[in-house]
Amino acid sequence: MALRLRHAEDEIAEHHEINVTPFIDVMLVLLIIFMVAAPLATVDIAVDLPASTAKRQPRPDKPIFLTVKADHSLALGDQKIDRQALPGALDKATEKNRDERIFLQADRSVDYGDLMAVMNALRAAGYLKVALVGLESH
Repeated sequence: MALRLRHAEDEIAEHHEINVTPFIDVMLVLLIIFMVAAPLATVDIAVDLPASTAKRQPRPDKPIFLTVKADHSLALGDQKIDRQALPGALDKATEKNRDERIFLQADRSVDYGDLMAVMNALRAAGYLKVALVGLESH
């Protein structure tokens, strides 16, 4: 019967190192995903905005855009809405927070009276903080 004793030179030395290559791969994939998704998260409705000389104001994290298009239809974010459904749609978008600022943008061809009608609808719905959006003029 043969018996083998363990010797120190037979043992394999253990290395306690973290392999960071998979971590770096995951981070690069996430970076690419965010670079592609960030431009898609903005409201992209074609509106011919008038120019403004006002200073640029800081923008909130999730701004709520109400758009009056050239054909006088309304859009809240990217969704087209009826004027009668405006209060309900705003309540849903703001989670009934009437202190939330609404960014109102209108096409250059929209009459002042029509713009005031939309602002009156906002006031009637209880939204008093309205910011008008325009292009920067130098």
